[in-house]
Amino acid sequence: MAIICRVHAFLCGVEKRWIAKKPVYASDVEALQSEINLSLISARLLVRLGVKTHEEALLFFKPTAEHLHDSFLMKDMDVAVNRLIEAIHGRQKIMVYGDYDVDGTTAVSLMMGFLQELSADCFPYIPDRYEEGYGFSFKGVEEAAAQGVSLIITLDCGIKDGKKIDRANELGMDVIVCDHHQPEELPKAFAVLNPKRSDCPYPYKGLSGCGVGFKFICAVCDQLSIPLETCFQWLDLVTIAIGADIVPLTGENRILAYLGLQQMATQRRPGIAALLKSAGHEEKPVGITEAVFLLAPRINAAGRIFSGRRAVELLMTTTTDDAEIVAAAIEENNKTRKELDKSITLEAIARIHNDPDSSGRFGMVVADPNWHKGVVGIVAARLVETFYKPAIVLVEKDGILSGSARSIDGVDLYDVLQTCEQYLLQFGGHTMAAGLSMEKEKLDEFREAFSREIGSRLHGEQPIPSILYDEELPIHAIKPSLFHVIQQMEPFGPENMRPVFLAKRVISGANTKKIGADRTHLRIHLMDDHERSVTMEGVAFHQAHWYETLVSGDPVDVLYSLDENHWNGRTTLQLQVKDIRRHEA
Repeated sequence: MAIICRVHAFLCGVEKRWIAKKPVYASDVEALQSEINLSLISARLLVRLGVKTHEEALLFFKPTAEHLHDSFLMKDMDVAVNRLIEAIHGRQKIMVYGDYDVDGTTAVSLMMGFLQELSADCFPYIPDRYEEGYGFSFKGVEEAAAQGVSLIITLDCGIKDGKKIDRANELGMDVIVCDHHQPEELPKAFAVLNPKRSDCPYPYKGLSGCGVGFKFICAVCDQLSIPLETCFQWLDLVTIAIGADIVPLTGENRILAYLGLQQMATQRRPGIAALLKSAGHEEKPVGITEAVFLLAPRINAAGRIFSGRRAVELLMTTTTDDAEIVAAAIEENNKTRKELDKSITLEAIARIHNDPDSSGRFGMVVADPNWHKGVVGIVAARLVETFYKPAIVLVEKDGILSGSARSIDGVDLYDVLQTCEQYLLQFGGHTMAAGLSMEKEKLDEFREAFSREIGSRLHGEQPIPSILYDEELPIHAIKPSLFHVIQQMEPFGPENMRPVFLAKRVISGANTKKIGADRTHLRIHLMDDHERSVTMEGVAFHQAHWYETLVSGDPVDVLYSLDENHWNGRTTLQLQVKDIRRHEA
């Protein structure tokens, strides 16, 4: 624990880059203000998001299902729909195959629920994380053949599994791939639904795997003249997948998430309600933050510690009693996951800290045969948070190393791994996260190649964490009307982050104090040095090293976002302080 505290203290002392977002055109801002009664700051925020007219503002603030794209614009959609309808009407057996993470298990639950409503002969299949690994597996193919399956639908996987699909074809089964990972050579499947394929005209490329599955069932409804609203009952699952898989919260994803959160506000499926209850959030509102930090880790914990099948069982359960039984088991999985996460993270940090060559490397690769494979992705993310370098955490079994990778802004992890693929048995993923495997003997060569490739992309300079901010906004200029606009910009996520503001030359008011069990956070009161009539309360996580500077009255600059604080039945506006630095005149 001492090591992680020293490393964290060091990083808190590292001055981050503060980068202003690109200015917007004043003419666009004035045009929007002429159509809508908005403050200058609010109008700038919206124009930066591409909202320049009254019509665009209506779509942004109040998206509806009518704004969703036609599912049949996706390449192969007509072929996939006709084949699925043939299987349903012909009582052919269908395997619904999905990865064991949140995106995969929500997608399987969505597809199974839909097919069961159409009385299809279907069953779910989630691969074992430890025996089969990620993606479409040979074991799954053989199981499908043994069960007499005619059609396999893969969700959140399949695009890189050409050999497995070839085997399915050999065994007389058709495969429909529903995936969103970057394709290289397309597999020889019956149909490949993936908006990222180069020949796909679908207008929005950022769908999650569950989102692709949702568009598939929408197309089936359209073909069978079933009301589209039939599909909306699964929008909560699509929303959780969007939040968990860190896809852009723009365009169609924003519409889907907006509608899904509306649904969860009025009606919650038993499995989701049970998870929220076990998390102590039973009667509280659910936003994208809760989807990401409360629901997704628990759904993931089932696949990390036990089996992703448990998550599907929960999400498909129709009774409260059954849901609470499964949710209790998943809560135990989550507790185990937290314990493993903490212990392995400490071991990994200690290993990096004690490696004399680690400081000169541009990427981190650590491996151990005794680590739990179910938490390596989380540990890799912790290493990135701690050292601000791309990180890979691997587990060894039978001479094969496999695990997960996480990256930093500006380093395309998938692209880096592609340049190092000569050392790898398998890899797949996204810009910021990936999975991979290699022979144990290749580890040292891979570690050097990985670091070297990242270094070339960073031009030989160690990365420095940076924070983007939207606008300069003094403390006294903060208005409730601005926060009202910000609230309507939710749900926040990649490419639509909560706005961050800069306030220069602010000083601490009374009652600023250290808080938290380890006293590393601040409850802070700030005012503009030149305008002390307005004081704003806020919280500054991991910023307690600024306490003495603040209470001494020295002026500082701060980056902050706006949020609400709910306490003792009162709701007040507060600052979420992102970073602090000394003010320089």
